[in-house]
Amino acid sequence: MQNGRRCVIIGGAGIADYDFIRGLMREDDYVIYCDSGLKHMEALGARPSLIVGDFDSHEDPRMDVETITLPAAKDDTDTVYAAKTGADRGYREFLLLGAIGERFDHSLVNAYILSILADRGCRGLIVDDYSEMELICEGMTARVPDTYPFFSLVALEGPARGVSISGAKFCIEDAKIGPDYQYATSNEALPGAEAEITVKEGRLLLIKDRI
Repeated sequence: MQNGRRCVIIGGAGIADYDFIRGLMREDDYVIYCDSGLKHMEALGARPSLIVGDFDSHEDPRMDVETITLPAAKDDTDTVYAAKTGADRGYREFLLLGAIGERFDHSLVNAYILSILADRGCRGLIVDDYSEMELICEGMTARVPDTYPFFSLVALEGPARGVSISGAKFCIEDAKIGPDYQYATSNEALPGAEAEITVKEGRLLLIKDRI
């Protein structure tokens, strides 16, 4: 365990609002830059703790920092490898930045990193310029304040059962949400309230829209 320190993983997807993203970072974060995520280093002003990549989209900066050079032909993407490495090194809280963007294939795979982390007993949060994503696992309760215009629940891994939503425009109780019926999209917390979401069985991706 890393005594509450957080692992921040920075990928190569676009970041428009650097001021907002910088405000999420902490001085004691363990920061992993993944290949083309290095293009954000100067704007974020965060020195890497570790650099990971096959350097097919950004040259190796050859800094005096631990660097793991991966082969171009591999099973894990650079970002997935970074997440697994962080978990193996004892980090249990993760923030992923530059993970959702122009490449839908990479964006979707990066969303599943939350499942990889959950399987290892870790919690992850993905933040981009428009939204925040986290995984609600069975037995968990998540809350969404009315400061978020919309929120959605997505079944990534199969059916989630015993799903309840309260304090929202659209409430459900002890319901099932599956990949074949994604009906929990674009909900809203009630004005002045906080939506509460619980899952008894399975997992759901919670997407909170900031804009």
